[in-house]
Amino acid sequence: MTLLILGLVLFLGVHSTRIVADGWRSAQLARLGEGAWKGLYSLVSIAAFVVLVWGYGQARQQPVVLWSPPVWTRHVAALLMLVSAVLLVAAYVPRNAIKARLHHPMLLSVKVWALAHLLANGNLADVLLFGAFLVWAVLDFRSARQRDRAAQTVYAPGTTAGTLTTIVIGVVAWVVFAFWLHGPLIGVRPFG
Repeated sequence: MTLLILGLVLFLGVHSTRIVADGWRSAQLARLGEGAWKGLYSLVSIAAFVVLVWGYGQARQQPVVLWSPPVWTRHVAALLMLVSAVLLVAAYVPRNAIKARLHHPMLLSVKVWALAHLLANGNLADVLLFGAFLVWAVLDFRSARQRDRAAQTVYAPGTTAGTLTTIVIGVVAWVVFAFWLHGPLIGVRPFG
């Protein structure tokens, strides 16, 4: 459990610089330059992610059961994950109405992903992992919206083509991951 907590602190800590130390982050960007900052940020993020995954894997081998979720929560989680996949894709497809309306769909995707997994899992490691990501996503979304207001950010309007592309890619990604990749990569088959 220690490695899981260390991985969470490192990974979410690195990804929280804009929440808790935006001025420091800006100063480092200016001092190091964008390329060096992104390189350092990426290296620390990857190392923290490895520790996080390793720690989660270890914690799952000796589960501490807090509760046993009812079977219906898996169905709700699957539906929420479809929403999460579309939101994630919306962060990258240009000129889609989802991003135009919600502004930070990736953070919303993380919120939905974490909530879905909290509903369907009752082990301590799951609660730590998904609960931490949910809290982080809520705080980061709030911070991003405050930065948008301060900068008076205007998002490009969405187009029908961009929105339909987002939805189709999101649904296809969800199907591929849920039915074929989740089992081999995560060790749990959402649909048996």
